[in-house]
Amino acid sequence: MPNRSLEEWLAVIETRHPNEIDLGLARVGQVWSSLKTQISTLSSPAFITVAGTNGKGSCVATMQAVLSAHGYSVGAFTSPHFLHYSERITINGVPASDAQIVTAFELIEDISGDISLTYFEFNALAALVIFCQQNLDAVLLEVGLGGELDAVNIIDADVAIVTSVDLDHQDWLGDTRSEIGRAKLGVARRNKPLLVGEPDLPHGFADRVVEIGADALFIGNDFRVLEDKNSSSFISHLVDDGLTQVIGPMNQCALLPENITLALQAVVSAGFSIDSDICCRAINSLSLIGRLQKVKYKGINVILDVAHNPAAARILRKNLPVVAGKTFAVASVLADKDWTGIVEQMAPSVDDWLIGQINDNQRALDARSLLKVVYTAQHKGRCYQSVENAFHQAIIEASSLDQVIVFGSFHTVSAVLRVMSKEG
Repeated sequence: MPNRSLEEWLAVIETRHPNEIDLGLARVGQVWSSLKTQISTLSSPAFITVAGTNGKGSCVATMQAVLSAHGYSVGAFTSPHFLHYSERITINGVPASDAQIVTAFELIEDISGDISLTYFEFNALAALVIFCQQNLDAVLLEVGLGGELDAVNIIDADVAIVTSVDLDHQDWLGDTRSEIGRAKLGVARRNKPLLVGEPDLPHGFADRVVEIGADALFIGNDFRVLEDKNSSSFISHLVDDGLTQVIGPMNQCALLPENITLALQAVVSAGFSIDSDICCRAINSLSLIGRLQKVKYKGINVILDVAHNPAAARILRKNLPVVAGKTFAVASVLADKDWTGIVEQMAPSVDDWLIGQINDNQRALDARSLLKVVYTAQHKGRCYQSVENAFHQAIIEASSLDQVIVFGSFHTVSAVLRVMSKEG
C-alpha cells in the first residue's frame, strides 16, 4: 500500500512476521541479492561489523566520532532505538529522514514479494539501501543478536569485532560461553582482520578463529590499553602493519577504555589514517545515551544504563558513584535475561528496588515475578504497573544526597527518557 507514513510502516513490519526473532540468512540474503540489482552504489565503503555481548554500541559510537572528526563520511546502523526509530540509521551522526526510510521500506516491500521478513531484517536492509545511496567512506554495522545468523552478516565485513563473550540470549545462542562465542565469531571472514576484546576466551574460541582463517588481533596481546589510575586517563597502543601507534592520553569517560581501544584498532585495521590529537578531542567529548549516562532530574542525580545481563551489571556497579545518601534502583528486564544474576551483581550497591512493568514489549517479564527474585535475595523492593510509575516514585522519595539508577533494558531506559523529555 503506497503513501504509508513511517509510523504506519513500523506498525506493519512489527507484526507481519510470525516470530519477532527468526535467525537465519536465507530469507534476508535472498532479498538483499535482489535489492543490489535495483540500487546504484555511489561508493565502496569499508564495512566494519561489531558483535559481542556488551560494548557494541560503545564501539560504534567511538568509531563514528573518530572517523567523522577526521573528515571521513560514515554510515552507522545500531539497535534498538531509545526515542525515535531513525536513531538506528545515521549518516555522519545525523539520523536518516523519515522520507529516506519510507522509500527504502517501499523498495524492500516491492522486491521481497512473498518472502516474510522480521522487523530487524527490514531495519537492516533499509539501512543498507540508504547507505548505498550515499557517498560513504565507512559503514558500521552493529549485530542485533549473536553474529553468524544475524541479518547484518549478509555483508562480508572488511573488519570484524567481537567485543565480549558472556551469557545472554541463551534461548537462541546456546547455554555456554563456548556456544555463544562461536555464534559471534560468525561475523569474521578469512584473511580479514578480526579484533577480539574478550580477555577470557571461552573454550574452543581460539581454535575456531584458526578454522575461520581470520587475521585475528587480541586485546592485551596484539594491541592494548594502558590506564593511569592516578590521572584518570588512558593510552591506546595500536598495531598498524607491524608498527605501534600510540593514541592518547585520553580522559576516562562513560565508555570503557577497552571498547574505545577496540574501536580505534578497528579504524586503523580498516586502513584509515588517524591522528592522536584529533582522536583525543573526539573521544574526550564523546557521550552515549544509556551508557552510564548521568543527568539531573528535578534536583536528583539519575544514572541511566542499558545493562541487561550480569556482566554488564557488574560493570555498572563498579562505575557507580559513591553517594552520601541512598541508591534507588528502577529496573525491569525482558524474559530471556538472567534477572537473578543481575540482582546478585547490583544488590550490594542498591538500598531500595523499584520494579516497573515494561509495557511496550511482549517479551517483558512480569514485574511481580521480578520482585519475588529481589525478595528471595532478602532485599527491599516494590513493584509498579509501569517503569514510568516506578521512576516517578523514586524521584519523589529521593533527596539531593541520593541517586536513582535506571537499568535492565533499552525499554526501561527509553521509558524514563520519555518521561524526562516531556517533563524536563
